[in-house]
Amino acid sequence: MTPQLQQAIRLLQLSSIELQAEIQEALETNPLLEVEENSDYDLNAPELEKNTKDDTQQDISQLEHADIPDELPTDSEWEDTFDTAPITMHSQQMDPGIERDNEDESGNSLQQHLLWQMQLTPFSEQEQAIATVIIDAIEDDGYIKLSLEDIQQSLGDDYPAELDEIEAVLHRIQHFDPVGVAARDLRECLLIQLKLLDKTTPHLGLLTLLVDHHLDALAKRDYVQIKRALKISDEELTDLVRLIQLLNPRPGSQVQIDTTEYIVPDVYVQKINGRWQLSLNPDNAPRLQVAEHYAQLIKRADNSAENTYLKNNLQEARWFLKSLQSRNETLLKVTQAIVDRQTGFLEHGDEAMRPLVLHDIAEAVEMHESTISRVTTRKYLHTPRGIFELKFFFSSHVSTDSGGECSATAIRAIIKKLVLAENPRKPLSDSKIADILGEQGINVARRTIAKYRETLSIPPSNERKRLV
Repeated sequence: MTPQLQQAIRLLQLSSIELQAEIQEALETNPLLEVEENSDYDLNAPELEKNTKDDTQQDISQLEHADIPDELPTDSEWEDTFDTAPITMHSQQMDPGIERDNEDESGNSLQQHLLWQMQLTPFSEQEQAIATVIIDAIEDDGYIKLSLEDIQQSLGDDYPAELDEIEAVLHRIQHFDPVGVAARDLRECLLIQLKLLDKTTPHLGLLTLLVDHHLDALAKRDYVQIKRALKISDEELTDLVRLIQLLNPRPGSQVQIDTTEYIVPDVYVQKINGRWQLSLNPDNAPRLQVAEHYAQLIKRADNSAENTYLKNNLQEARWFLKSLQSRNETLLKVTQAIVDRQTGFLEHGDEAMRPLVLHDIAEAVEMHESTISRVTTRKYLHTPRGIFELKFFFSSHVSTDSGGECSATAIRAIIKKLVLAENPRKPLSDSKIADILGEQGINVARRTIAKYRETLSIPPSNERKRLV
């Protein structure tokens, strides 16, 4: 495999962000490359040396069968097979000012938020040491898993404390903002929040009794047992459940800051004049060209070091441009094949998703499956229904009674639709869903329904049961 083809394949598997970094590095290291402004770069321009008509003019789709090992796994990485330096994106390679500008400093972590409140609280030095250990042990959801004994041991000999002293500090922290933080379990967390409710809150006594003694029964949806124990009606129990739902079972989530990750699509698809048409995202990478000023300095008869340096960079620049062009053509070719087979999804949604595997696309575009795997990994398609990774459009199939096939994505969409329309008092079991699909000619086992349901984060029927 030639170094040029290696470069082309390596560029093919890069995500849009990694490609931008690769292009930036090429611009910084190769003086013969520059960002195109008004004119298009012509790879066959006569002033850039005569064109070679050897294997370097072949694109990836023409060379891959002969040069990519047949045993290459479809999910392999470039560095696993070829001895090349990996692409790294270290923060120190970026401009420090830009890095600071991109940082989100709009908020603090949960620990910082609690430590700030601790410093405003009249604690003694001993109590501050205890509070610091407790705050450090609080997890992202706001709960603390350490026992009082563990906290006592962490304090060591520097700040010896009794268990009741540690518990007193713990109770004070539990009333910090957000209320219920540092609770040891869900029951304690909810009870702390209930204590701060207005005393005139309806059914406050029953609500406290329900959380304190019947929380497990409530989690199991055992409403009969709860009504019998509290001697209340369906309507009263419904009111209690609604009040409990106003509480926060994960107080730490109010403060924890999630870093937003933005997805930039590589390809857009739009329906124009009744046809789905593709276009590359022009914002993903700048358009490059060979710097004519430096190219015209090359003297073909001159073997000086400077001229040789320019010639080598000119050849590298031409190959880089050719590799980028090949990457774009391959990405469009593969995406077009996917769109042609998933038109039903684009027009009607998940239930119209067709079964599709890598081999189907590889056969359609006459490429190796490993190439299809590279093209569809971390590449995103912008559709009227949202932005999807190209791998999203691949799905296994289930046979139907009519001899056709139904994709796993379509089955998951049907399951979700059935669950949304079910009677909350009598939710559908996995077996019942399997029977409904069977009536539609889709033969799916109950355990397969359970697997698909879990991937959709839908709880089992006994946990979906509601009073109203």
